[in-house]
Amino acid sequence: MAKIFRLLFCFVFASAACAQPEAVFSQKTNEALEYCRQHDMNSDFCFLMDLSQHSGKNRFFVYSFKTKTVIAQGLVCHGTGKNSTPEKPVFSNEVGSNCSSTGKFSVGKRAYSQWGIHVHYKLHGLERSNSNAFKRTVVLHSYTPVPGGEIYPSHLPMGWSLGCPVIADDLMRKIDTLLQKTTKPTLLWIYNE
Repeated sequence: MAKIFRLLFCFVFASAACAQPEAVFSQKTNEALEYCRQHDMNSDFCFLMDLSQHSGKNRFFVYSFKTKTVIAQGLVCHGTGKNSTPEKPVFSNEVGSNCSSTGKFSVGKRAYSQWGIHVHYKLHGLERSNSNAFKRTVVLHSYTPVPGGEIYPSHLPMGWSLGCPVIADDLMRKIDTLLQKTTKPTLLWIYNE
């Protein structure tokens, strides 16, 4: 019954809220590939992080441009700053905000991390919304307590991220393997829509 009501609501009101996540994801992947081609970035794969999704669901995706499929996915923590909650992240580009930032990032150099598998990747913000990422030491890294699978309807606990995309160790190992084989910068795109 609820499904029928939703379809009727979408038909009658033509609400943007009724757009299927697959359609949004498809639009993002197409735009991401075009961006990578225009900016001479890695056109084999990219990382998409959809912070509009419940934190207990997979919202970090490794997308292959070659096969047009998600080749890995997992949970990802968002920042704790400015009264962010597990249900609703608050976004900021301010140094010291401890918030996640939206926008496109270039994945930079590999370095040692004190967390997770002891590897992190520097992130360079490519837009006004994330231009301070490197200055804020926002990096892609793992943290061992992050579960390897979905925990919905529970949310991820707050406090595991001070603005960094923080993922599970197993997902980080897969990403690390991919990134070590690429010669061009890889796109990471964080969005909330």
